[in-house]
Amino acid sequence: MTYKSIKEFLNDWAYESEATQKVINNLTGESLSQKVTQQGRSLGFIGWHITETLGEMMGRTGLKVFSPDMSHYNQSSAADLKECYKNASESLVEKLKSAWTDETLIQEDNMYGEMWRRGFTLYNLITHQIHHRGQMTVLMRQSGLKVPGFYGPSFEEWAQYGMEAPM
Repeated sequence: MTYKSIKEFLNDWAYESEATQKVINNLTGESLSQKVTQQGRSLGFIGWHITETLGEMMGRTGLKVFSPDMSHYNQSSAADLKECYKNASESLVEKLKSAWTDETLIQEDNMYGEMWRRGFTLYNLITHQIHHRGQMTVLMRQSGLKVPGFYGPSFEEWAQYGMEAPM
C-alpha cells in the first residue's frame, strides 16, 4: 500500500491519530510501568516510542515534525505523553500540508537501509502506530484501565450500546 494523495493520508491520519490519542488519554502515571514480561517494553515506553517516531521517521524524509526526544521528557508522566503526542500529531499534519504535494509522495528516501516512496513511508507511519497501539491495549488491560474501541466497540463499550459483549 502507498498513499497517492496527501488528502487520502490526512483522512486516514485523522482517524488513526484520534484512536491513538484515545489510548494515550486513558493512561495513568502508575500504568506507564506495566510490562508483559520483565524484559519487555513498558506501556509508557511504547507510548513515547509512537510519539517520538512521528518526528524520527518523517525526519528521514527531510520533514521536520515536532517530536520529543524521550531522554528529555518525564517518562513517568502520562500528562506529558498526552500533550506530546497531540503536539507531534498536529505538527505532522501542519508540516505535510505546507511542505508536501501529491507529487512529493513518489519521491524516494533511504528508510532504514531501503528506498521507500514517501507515500509508502506515510503508510508505514500509520501501520507502525496501529501495531504498537494493539500492544498498548494488552498492557492497559493488565493495568486495569479502560480500553477504547477503534474499529468497533471494546469489551467495556458494548454496554453503552445497550448490548451484551460477545464472549
